[in-house]
Amino acid sequence: MSFLMKKIYFIGIGGIGMSALARYFKQLGYQVAGYDRTKTPLTDALSAEGIEVIYEDNVALIPNDFRDPSLHTHVVYTPAIPNDLVLLNEFKNKGFDLKKRSQMLGLLSEDMFCIAVAGTHGKTTTSTIIAHILTDSGYGCSAFLGGIASNYNTNMLIGNNKVVVVEADEFDRSFLTLHPDVAVVTSMDADHLDVYGDKQSLEHSFGQFVAQIKPDGRLISHASLPLSGVRYANGDEASIRAQNISIKNGTFTFDFENGVTTIKQIALGIPGWHNVENAIAAIEVALGLGIASEKIKTALQNFKGVKRRFEYIIKTDNQVFIDDYAHHPEELRVCITSVKSLYPTKKLTILFQPHLYSRTQDFANGFAEVLSMADELLLLDIYPARELPIDGVTSNIIFDKVTLHNKQLLSKEAAINWIKIKQPALLLTVGAGDIDQMIEPLKQILQHA
Repeated sequence: MSFLMKKIYFIGIGGIGMSALARYFKQLGYQVAGYDRTKTPLTDALSAEGIEVIYEDNVALIPNDFRDPSLHTHVVYTPAIPNDLVLLNEFKNKGFDLKKRSQMLGLLSEDMFCIAVAGTHGKTTTSTIIAHILTDSGYGCSAFLGGIASNYNTNMLIGNNKVVVVEADEFDRSFLTLHPDVAVVTSMDADHLDVYGDKQSLEHSFGQFVAQIKPDGRLISHASLPLSGVRYANGDEASIRAQNISIKNGTFTFDFENGVTTIKQIALGIPGWHNVENAIAAIEVALGLGIASEKIKTALQNFKGVKRRFEYIIKTDNQVFIDDYAHHPEELRVCITSVKSLYPTKKLTILFQPHLYSRTQDFANGFAEVLSMADELLLLDIYPARELPIDGVTSNIIFDKVTLHNKQLLSKEAAINWIKIKQPALLLTVGAGDIDQMIEPLKQILQHA
């Protein structure tokens, strides 16, 4: 893929997927700039890398180098932005070449050996593990990830070969621009019902994605899913499996078995039952590329995880603070289960921020059920993201159904003050909104108590 002129403007550049593309083109020598609604540490990082970012929906602020469509400036936008955005419509009305993020990713990957990881949850960690094994082992790859890989402090890697690892996003059916050589599907729980309407429609879209695997390609799917291909899971019910799983000093250790290759006593660098499953899918991908078992084992041991995916913020004998991006009931369930397995004697305090009015409305019962697994719950207001309010939908529809006695519905400021006073020994913050902006203040409070 090549462009006539190397100028690309990103609308919604602060998004995790958009910023990865922006970094990629910047490193390839393209002139890159963009807009986002909110200034964040990620947009600050982009600015530090030489990418000009504006935060006001004002045409006058567009840099002069990106104003003329005759100079073949390309515009990439995320479907999460509103249709009435002034900047977007300015580019449309002037006849610029506009592409969705997913279309650009499809173009980038079409001439490469594409490893695509899809799933309503698990895809970010799994794709990052795969990218790390390929990079750490010396095999190499480029990668577009849905989170910041802690080993590299970035969501984008550029390799020296024609292999690319991509997170295949089901939102807005974005993954249908991809035609992978290897596809991993981690889960297909009902989600994004504002886009799909019902679970059957979502599953149909995953079926379309799987159908786009290249004729000589390969599908690796979780054993719980109604898909073909080779299947993976913890236990003995799948051909690709983790066995003899144990937890030693907070580290998950397991054996990998696929009927051909056995790898004994793998010590995974990140905790969680769900991450063991993510790891075995990644191992199967790496073995299929001919990477040696010992190199895979070493890479998994030194894997540091993904920011906001079961990330330890504080880990001492007296204080544990874990942060996770979980924003769907099933994601919360596996996260909370893993925390309780690691710390069975500690009282668990959960601070949760619901994400989207539609998701809160669709899954209120599920959220209430899994949040009731906590010992103490602090519930925040809904983070709206791209949505307008829905009448009658607030955090109360979850709160009222939670069976805990120790539960509170608080503002962010009140939650911070509560934690400052109570100093919980085991704190889990979860959510996909702006709860991440609370992490550093909470860390400071707990570290300097």
